[in-house]
Amino acid sequence: MRTYKTILTVLQSLLLLTGLARAEEKAEVSSPRHGVFASDKGQVVKYDEAGNVLLKFRTGSVHRIQQLQNGNVLCQSGWKKLIEVNPEGKTVWSYDAQNSNGNKGKRLEVHAFQRLENSNTMVVENGIGRIIEINKAGEIQHELKYQVKQFDAHRDVRQGHKLKNGNYLLCHEGEGRVTEYSPTGKIIWDYQVSLFGKPRKGGHGPEGWGNQVFNAIRLPSGNTLIATGSGHSVLEVNPKKEIVWHLKQKDIPGVTLAWVTSLEMLPNGNIVIGNCHAGPGNPQLIEVTKDKKLVWSFKDFKNLGNSTAASATIRVKGEVIR
Repeated sequence: MRTYKTILTVLQSLLLLTGLARAEEKAEVSSPRHGVFASDKGQVVKYDEAGNVLLKFRTGSVHRIQQLQNGNVLCQSGWKKLIEVNPEGKTVWSYDAQNSNGNKGKRLEVHAFQRLENSNTMVVENGIGRIIEINKAGEIQHELKYQVKQFDAHRDVRQGHKLKNGNYLLCHEGEGRVTEYSPTGKIIWDYQVSLFGKPRKGGHGPEGWGNQVFNAIRLPSGNTLIATGSGHSVLEVNPKKEIVWHLKQKDIPGVTLAWVTSLEMLPNGNIVIGNCHAGPGNPQLIEVTKDKKLVWSFKDFKNLGNSTAASATIRVKGEVIR
């Protein structure tokens, strides 16, 4: 009996690694709308449109999942290493930030990164104030400094993106601001996320309050869409720093927003939002229209949990802004 159970466990593990997950492993989706990559519990999970689990692979902590044109995904393996994983769940490239490019012995973490169109990879090094672009061999091709009042390896920058204009848009979580830098490190645009007159309150769940901004994406209009993290909201801000759209914590009937994380603008103008630390009574992902109507939700508290901070939709027709 013990031998049989061992063989069964090995076979199940092989099935997961090859993408053939058990049929009963399924997320709760309001409709078959999007495939999804999502991460929690030290793993990345791939789902089809109906919520069926297609693939799992171990990673450690993850704050971003980037889908690449070659079909692979780029993510973290803990806070100090990046990995590129192919559709079979095999790591085909990695970068050890802690032990590369003069960082050995320094206190740093990597939360923001991006594979660029020229095949280089942008890496934001929290704790030492550096943005670098590296080639496949891990060699620095470009370098600049970001600006914070005091370095914090965990909170300097949560998410960051290199924009089409060549600038860098960073979310300084610890200081509650979104800042656009030129390639030389000059501040081009800076937005301080408001507390809206409320006192700070600790906690990651819906009862907490702050402006620990998690993510921001630049829209074709020139406006910036901001996931405010502990502010339980999404803001759209124009270049003059005016709020032109504001999705608040309880604007969506039946959904309470907690730590707002991932952001995607779909080709139809809808927004996919990561809802982290909101508890099992709430979905981890929602899609809403600009008139604040819920059109899709996703929830899986078996393979994922209450710390699902990173996600990405799959096979959406047209360009998705992430």
